[in-house]
Amino acid sequence: MDVLYERCAGLDVSKRDAKACVRVATGGKITQTTTTWTSMTNQVHELAQYLLTERVGLIVIEATGDYWRQFYFILEEAGLNVQLVNARDARNLPGRKTDVSDAAWLAQLGAHGLVRSCFVPPADIRRIRDLTRARTAITDERSREIQRLEKMLEGSGIKLSSVATDITGASGRAMLEALIRGEDDPETLASLAKARMRTKIPQLIEALTGRFNDHHAFMAKLFLDRIDAQTADLERVEARLEALITPFAPARELLSGIPGISNRIAEVIIAETGADMAVFATSGHLVSWAGTAPGANESAGKAKPTGTRPGNRYLKRALGTAALSVSRSQSTYLGAKYRRIKSRRGPMKALVAIQHSMLTTIWHMLTNGEIYTDPGPDYFIRQRPAQTQIRAIHQLEALGYTVTLEPRPAA
Repeated sequence: MDVLYERCAGLDVSKRDAKACVRVATGGKITQTTTTWTSMTNQVHELAQYLLTERVGLIVIEATGDYWRQFYFILEEAGLNVQLVNARDARNLPGRKTDVSDAAWLAQLGAHGLVRSCFVPPADIRRIRDLTRARTAITDERSREIQRLEKMLEGSGIKLSSVATDITGASGRAMLEALIRGEDDPETLASLAKARMRTKIPQLIEALTGRFNDHHAFMAKLFLDRIDAQTADLERVEARLEALITPFAPARELLSGIPGISNRIAEVIIAETGADMAVFATSGHLVSWAGTAPGANESAGKAKPTGTRPGNRYLKRALGTAALSVSRSQSTYLGAKYRRIKSRRGPMKALVAIQHSMLTTIWHMLTNGEIYTDPGPDYFIRQRPAQTQIRAIHQLEALGYTVTLEPRPAA
């Protein structure tokens, strides 16, 4: 097997330290030297100087949690050639599992070029990614607080969520604050409804008749304060994100032209992919990396059923939301494609297929700067008009009709 790097190093990192194995292959002889370095910043800088002194051509680091970041960024800043690899691709042989042997195994794999690099975005994209992921986490926690508030109201006999879609909206918030202040008259509480909620005042009177006491008031105030704090945090994140996303505003606008993709989802796509499609050789590489490509499991000439591959969960979540949104559309190509696949393969496979189509479209748009043009909901009919005609006739015949086709008179 060819040796691509005569001097290669493998790093097995953990929270506290890293084992560094420097592998040197010269004149048919292989030597390996393993040292231990703590994960403290000064020690990592010393490690960088050590590897520079050893004239290492490639450093392979296994992606372990978030612990690889300290080593990867400092070694990269020192001018070293660093390769981050997926732990699944660099798995060691059973029975030889120690930190030292793992480091030696990584060095051996790197020397022969047997592992692929993980995608590590540049610094500006990493900052945007931190914000989009923080926004997702805060939004999720805010939703959980609203659910806790609703659960508490159910326990107090207040059935506000049965009438109001959003119990923290303008009307719901006014009623909850009145309850906290001690107001217990259902009619007075219902009169606080605003806009379209005023048409539901009779139902609100029934829903606001309960057993709300001072303990429930304390709990409601606690949950509302936490919801307000998370709302304020979201506003701060949005302001910071808007400032950092400015250089990528054209890409965000381009992606927002795809049905189902909002500005928020476009920001997640930019944060997770880097918006630079040069990293992915083809659209298939992007689809596979994102985990929306079907897996392969073939043995003895027989293909066995398998799911999608693991991928970027933040990107898959955003694409799933976009696919679910466009699946309800009656006027888009993607909506028609969803219904077409759903009838044969089921809703889940149809959603994954829509995500696959979206990513393929995104790759071409960001590569060529093209604006999205929707083929239309009748795309498949135009592609195969004869099959569409036959299918329609068979459906009518199955309902007991006799079908006679006549050409439409000229206008």
